[in-house]
Amino acid sequence: MTNLSSVNMRTFLFPFLLFSIVVFAQDEPTPQVEEEWNKGGKTTLLFNQASFSEWVSGGENSVSLSFHANYDLNYKKNGWSWDTKFLGDFGLTKLSGSKYLRKTSDRFDVQSLLGRNFSERWSYSALFGIKTQFSRGYKYNTNEEGIETRTLRTHFFSPVYIELGVGLYWKKSQNFWINVSPFTQRITLVSRKFTTDLVETERYFGVRKGDNHRFELGSSLSALYLFSPLENVTLEQRLRLYSDYLDKAENIDLDYQITAEMKVNERISTNLIIQFVYDDNAVQRLQVREVFGIGVSVALN
Repeated sequence: MTNLSSVNMRTFLFPFLLFSIVVFAQDEPTPQVEEEWNKGGKTTLLFNQASFSEWVSGGENSVSLSFHANYDLNYKKNGWSWDTKFLGDFGLTKLSGSKYLRKTSDRFDVQSLLGRNFSERWSYSALFGIKTQFSRGYKYNTNEEGIETRTLRTHFFSPVYIELGVGLYWKKSQNFWINVSPFTQRITLVSRKFTTDLVETERYFGVRKGDNHRFELGSSLSALYLFSPLENVTLEQRLRLYSDYLDKAENIDLDYQITAEMKVNERISTNLIIQFVYDDNAVQRLQVREVFGIGVSVALN
């Protein structure tokens, strides 16, 4: 897949948006309890392992370990609300025959929404977001002698995406909300070490040769829906869209993550994470990440 047209994007997102519209139409108002600070979250350690011995169909021994954190900080009083979420994960895997540890996940993501109610569930909103990674990222290759090599591609705060926007915030609960910001400024910051040697037509996450930033002005949509379809099973959908008015507005950036947790007991669970990312400033293909494993979870207060 080399590109995503606006039609394909609409087709992909239609079920989610249709469901939201149906919920809005059928929703009955419920009284809200005025409260102040509310906080909490959890951390999960996931483990995956594969081992083969004389396995005729082939396979590579591997061990993977990943750490995931999810934390919410919420404030509500006198019609004002302030909702902040932190998402962090970092994972490594070791493949047999490879001399390098490889990352399976790396995410540092903070999103904060300040709202002022003008009805029971609607608010004017101000959005702040920051997204980057914790550690260095590499592109792996094999040279002419068959030796594995790697080239530095990213590191902490290169790139980093910073968003500031204003718009409208609809919130049914902590587990179901949508924010639309028709005026959102996004700045991409990078290290010049990655742009100095670019040719004039090349871009590093959209940043030109010799520069260390890219400015965008567009619209954004972010949404969260978390529910329990079955006993001891929770399903979380997290969606983020961005369109740049100043450059190729039809190329909508997508970050859509589905997280399923199936509880075994209070501490042990199986976890499945599927993430779809499209950003043609990074790569003009749909990026897909899937992580599945046995997890140990600890609640945070």
